[in-house]
Amino acid sequence: MGKTIVGIDTGGTFTDFVLMVDGELRVHKELSTPDNPAAAIVAGLDYLGIESDDLVHGSTVATNALLEQRGARTALVTTGGFEDVLEIGRQTRQAIYDLGVTKRLTLVAADDRYGVRERVGPRGEVIIALDAASLADVASRVAAGDYEAVAICLLHAYANPEHEREVRRALEAVYDGFITASHEVLPEFREYERTSTTVVNAYVGPVMQEYLGDLSDRMPDARIRVMQSNGGSISLSAAQRFPVQTVLSGPAGGVVGAVEMARLAGYPDTITFDMGGTSTDVSLCRGEPARTSESSVAGLPIRLPLIDIHTVGAGGGSIAYRDPGGALRVGPRSAGAMPGPICYGRGGAEITVTDANLLLGRLSARHVLSGGFELDPEPVAAAMNGLADDMGMSPLKLAEGVVSVANTTMAGAIRVISVERGFDPRDFSLLSFGGAGSMHAAALAADLGIPRVIVPPAAGILSALGMLLADIVRDYSQTVMHTTEGLDPQVLEAEFARLEATALAGFELDGVAASDLTMERSLDVRYVGQGYELEVPAGGDFAATFHAHHQRRYGYSDSGRATEIVNARLRVAAPTDKPSIPSRELQGSDAAAAVIDRHAMVFEGQRHDAALIDRELLCPGNVVQGPALIVEYSTTTVVPPGVRGEIDGFGNLIMEITK
Repeated sequence: MGKTIVGIDTGGTFTDFVLMVDGELRVHKELSTPDNPAAAIVAGLDYLGIESDDLVHGSTVATNALLEQRGARTALVTTGGFEDVLEIGRQTRQAIYDLGVTKRLTLVAADDRYGVRERVGPRGEVIIALDAASLADVASRVAAGDYEAVAICLLHAYANPEHEREVRRALEAVYDGFITASHEVLPEFREYERTSTTVVNAYVGPVMQEYLGDLSDRMPDARIRVMQSNGGSISLSAAQRFPVQTVLSGPAGGVVGAVEMARLAGYPDTITFDMGGTSTDVSLCRGEPARTSESSVAGLPIRLPLIDIHTVGAGGGSIAYRDPGGALRVGPRSAGAMPGPICYGRGGAEITVTDANLLLGRLSARHVLSGGFELDPEPVAAAMNGLADDMGMSPLKLAEGVVSVANTTMAGAIRVISVERGFDPRDFSLLSFGGAGSMHAAALAADLGIPRVIVPPAAGILSALGMLLADIVRDYSQTVMHTTEGLDPQVLEAEFARLEATALAGFELDGVAASDLTMERSLDVRYVGQGYELEVPAGGDFAATFHAHHQRRYGYSDSGRATEIVNARLRVAAPTDKPSIPSRELQGSDAAAAVIDRHAMVFEGQRHDAALIDRELLCPGNVVQGPALIVEYSTTTVVPPGVRGEIDGFGNLIMEITK
């Protein structure tokens, strides 16, 4: 066997594998092992019988540590008087009139926040020198505490990090745990976001170090890269130092893969729709992944460059229930991998979206994982009857209600990233992937007026494929604060030169030559007096570009108003070996050879005799007329009545949607 590259996406229900062996792709799914995610990875690789030369891994370990609040006990060292920045947060509130609002999550308790006497100004000027006695006292108290990690975040350290470096040196002399400093993680202004991001990095740091260390020990000969939230990968050592960069790594891999498949299909403007077992992730992409520098996980702000993904708690494992007011609800609670949906036969007792799809004939009990995982419909019917009686409706109507409620939640997510940002979803295609996405995509597109749905081959493992398509990427930033009027271009050039020198040094440590790097400059720009900014390319007339972006995002702009540059950003990428996806010649429209059986499906209360189609037998050019159920190893696709689908030269199923 020649060189093998493996992409691995650890999900809530399944761990997905995509292998590139001498240019050919193979896929596999393994049930996830939430207590020890590495166990599923090793089991999958053992099942496949391979020893990987290169492994790109999307991890949910950092994400789950935040969601489940099981990260490291963390201390925060900050400027005296600013110990409560995490507690105070921002004035903005999600539910301003909610009298029962839950207090924001704080990862570091008040007794674990320590202030040192020092003060640096916003231009980097030292106002109060770092007090040696104060620092020694804090260092001794941290060393005496039972802390697994320490976060250092001093006021205005983005402008002058020397005091943070001194604090780190003092701590390292008496403490051997995980230490992270804000100027290393996020050298940007905004005290709350910078502190929060640094604390998150410390909180998940020991967990990720242990997990990635265990994975490395199990695969000592493999070169392991870890997928980042920004759509690129980083080395194992970098991921252990900066695990906060991996909190959305799995969904980011999916967007990278989706953008490439949309490009091959000829529809680069696309809304990606990734529905898995526990959640749904959507992103709007105009020929390339959309990026942002602001996000949150479990209500915690994380300010780092990442792919702009909106997530809702609706997946195949989302649990349906009757709320106290008698209404049908679905999610965000999920059955996960264990016990999973009722039909998995692993002890699940609560109805899920997957169970509803099975009852409606939108899943085939005998064809999940190509027959390797058979579903049991009998306990589903019994559970559905019980809830249906409780709600005063028929079981089939309840099942369609469960699917409809889930669809409404997911449609709302798509509106957030399209309509609420000035984009019309009718101008985009919907590219569906994830284990459950293709069962819902056509109905969602019809609801939103989206003209077509693209379902790529092996859609259920597209996130893992996207990891194989990802370059090695690092993002660098620095708060600069320059007004644009009369700005000397050499001033900006000097700012970028410093970022580029840092980038070259970092890539050199990873053995990447400078000649292999591509660098992309951008600026965060705002009107003078504004509180927030927009990122625009640094080249050309960036001020004019900013005005245009502002018009689209907020509905107005003012070209006569003064602007200022807040942050300089640099994105540096190094190419990796990638799989090529070959095209095939069209074979004609007749798909009869791919029909393996007839199958009963329910739409709008009516039963339909539908074609059951094996996707592996479909050829480019074949046409599928709904109603039909298309089964394959990693997912199932529902083609509703009146919908026409065609296989293109790259194996994508293109469904044209009419109201």
